[in-house]
Amino acid sequence: MYKVRKAKPLELRRLRAVLEHQLGVSGVGEKVFPEGILLKISRNTGKIREILTPSGEVIATVLASTYTFNLRLPAAKIIHETVPPPKLRVVIANEIAKDLVTYGNSAFAKHVLYVDEDLRAGSEALVVNENDDLLCVGRLILSPDEIVHFITGPAVKLRECVR
Repeated sequence: MYKVRKAKPLELRRLRAVLEHQLGVSGVGEKVFPEGILLKISRNTGKIREILTPSGEVIATVLASTYTFNLRLPAAKIIHETVPPPKLRVVIANEIAKDLVTYGNSAFAKHVLYVDEDLRAGSEALVVNENDDLLCVGRLILSPDEIVHFITGPAVKLRECVR
């Protein structure tokens, strides 16, 4: 069971700080988590499980073990607009982009044209095409060096794609 309530100012500051630390980008926390966001709280543990827009759309889920975020598409869109390329991006070939959005649950290393060198395996990443159009949001499986050098296997586990 969960209860949903408005975020308190201290919680809001903490959530923003965690997001900015996780992404390595300052100033993005206020845009992703504006005033008035809602929190889904576990009744058993009292911990935050999801962050929601005032209309109830999920922005991010909180990993209980690390207190980091699994970003959802609304957050990815804000980050994509806020953070200039190539930061936080994995660039996929245009020929694969449509199939990736339609069928994909993973982006494969052989289709990756560029990956931000500041990302690490396990980092949240924005998957974009060559024109920097947001396709999906996901988590890197391989490090940037491995993605560049490997020609087979999944590089990014996709969570949600633009439809």
